[in-house]
This record gives sequence, structure tokens and C-alpha cells, in this order.
Amino acid sequence: MSQSPNPDLGQRVAGYSYRIMRWSRDKLPPGVRSVLGLLFMVGGVFGFLPILGFWMLPLGAALVALDLPFMRNRIDLWMDALEKKAR
Repeated sequence: MSQSPNPDLGQRVAGYSYRIMRWSRDKLPPGVRSVLGLLFMVGGVFGFLPILGFWMLPLGAALVALDLPFMRNRIDLWMDALEKKAR
């Protein structure tokens, strides 16, 4: 059984991701969310740099997906799972 070296790392990442998604869903207009999502995905390409990371790719895709009506239910389910994992 493989354990991560820092067991609460996944919980912290889930918490950060959930807070970013909730804030962007509640505070940002749809066009700005898409642009922010695209910027996150571009930043994710440079994941080898210290501040930017590969974690930005799926989060950017999720931000763009918030603006797609047919994806909204899946994103809501993912956000519920992130919230549960963050606790």
C-alpha cells in the first residue's frame, strides 16, 4: 500500500482548489472565469517552475467548464467531493 509522504497534502490541495472554484463561481462573471481558466492552464504548462505547477491544468479546465452549461452538474459534483476531502 503506497502512502504519500505528507498525508495532509491532498487535503490541503483539495481545500485550495475548492476555495478557488467557489470564489470564482460566486464572484467572477462568466467571461472572466474562462480567461482565468485559460491563464491557469498556460501556467500549468510551466509546472516545473517553483510557483506555477501542474496542478493548475485541471483547475483551469474546471474554471472554463463552469461556463459550459452541459458541464455544470459535473463540476458541482466535483466541488462537493473536494469539499468533503478538504474537511
